Amino acid sequence: MNKVVLRAIRTVDALGLWLGLLSLRILLGWDFFESGLEKFHGSNWFADIQDRFPFPFSIVPPEISWQMATWFELLGGIALLLGLATRFMSISLIVLTTVAIAAVHWPDMWASVGELMQGYVFTDNGQGNFKLPVLFIGMLLPLVLSGPGKQSVDAWIRRRYGERSICNPDFNAIKCPRP
Repeated sequence: MNKVVLRAIRTVDALGLWLGLLSLRILLGWDFFESGLEKFHGSNWFADIQDRFPFPFSIVPPEISWQMATWFELLGGIALLLGLATRFMSISLIVLTTVAIAAVHWPDMWASVGELMQGYVFTDNGQGNFKLPVLFIGMLLPLVLSGPGKQSVDAWIRRRYGERSICNPDFNAIKCPRP
């Protein structure tokens, strides 16, 4: 392959480690934080839908569920923006989003896949509206599998403290000794 093309591909790959995951973190962090603020300033409506929560969340009192959802969205949003505890927060937000799909966004009734897919929309016309939370899960998965990227507190911690004990060529913080 042409050297110019290979160099361009390497440049785009490097930018992806900086900007790709950073953009996911910013978009998701802001949206989860905003959702947490709405809950923080709003009234608890979880008691109205507690029977739709999947087990084991259905046995947790709605006041506790409300507080957990509020604070995971607020703190998770901030953590994603910073790239701090990114994998843990991403997994936690996937669980939270899955519960939200089951309790709030999933259609009440559907008899076929065609009827179910009517709920894969951004508005609720009585068939559910699970498209946005499904997209959020899809956006959180790269953060779980790849981590937060190089522009993050997690990467800084890893470079600063973790590299002394393990060699990781992705971070170039320490040259690995040759065997």
